[in-house]
Amino acid sequence: MSYSLVTAAVNPQELDTAERARAVVGSCHLPGAQRVAIVVPTLREAGNVVVLLERVRKALDPTGVEYEILIVDDDSRDGVEEAVAAVSKSDPRIRLFARRGKRGLSGAVLHGWMRTDAPIVGVMDADLQHPPELVPELIARTLSGYDLAIGSRYAEGGGVGSWNPIRKLVSTAAVWATWPIQRSGFRAKDPMSGFFFVRRDCLDGVEFQEDGFKLLLEILVRARVGSVCEVPFEFGRRYSGASKANLKVAVDYVKLLARLYGWRFGWRRASAEQPRPASSLE
Repeated sequence: MSYSLVTAAVNPQELDTAERARAVVGSCHLPGAQRVAIVVPTLREAGNVVVLLERVRKALDPTGVEYEILIVDDDSRDGVEEAVAAVSKSDPRIRLFARRGKRGLSGAVLHGWMRTDAPIVGVMDADLQHPPELVPELIARTLSGYDLAIGSRYAEGGGVGSWNPIRKLVSTAAVWATWPIQRSGFRAKDPMSGFFFVRRDCLDGVEFQEDGFKLLLEILVRARVGSVCEVPFEFGRRYSGASKANLKVAVDYVKLLARLYGWRFGWRRASAEQPRPASSLE
């Protein structure tokens, strides 16, 4: 057994993230287990996407993981399509999908996942607030047996960076509101994270809501997830551009909570209400 594999099991702090991921990957022998698809939803992120792609590839290439990166753009028309196309000419692992006339983070992520057959799928933001250097660690956790690996701001060792007290309070309240609907035994400390990897077979047959921004919460409540691992990270500063958070995001979150509470506790909604757009990975 190699030094890296032994050290990863006994004293993982001595290895960097690439070495830890490479050690775990080397111990996996399941067919196709190393194939991973990373979806990066974008909306006016032309100033970030090239730097992101460079850092993700630099972090993952030494691990030997077979991966692809799917950029799903919500009709930004800010040059992001041209920027991604230029990179993809020299790297076919980079693919671009443009959703014309559509908006919504969850819908963009689902759009990307439905266009790959990778057995492990993930998502991260384009603005570099999610550190690309953590991607190998999250993938390694799924390859080692976890159904779901979350980049967590609230796990021990993580943090929310330079958030002001009001934003911290709102985020904490939003997390606490999910506690009753998360399943006991593996409640996530950061169910609002947009940085995670999940085994595809945990999602099969579940129709997820396309609107909104909190797909992870719906996965935690409704998907067939049997094990969860949270890897701490410090939420970074946006590299370029402006935040997309607004009042609509908050309203969509409240609506999602209401739907998930109804699903979790068997409440029935009015039959006259129109169903929300939904997508299944099958």
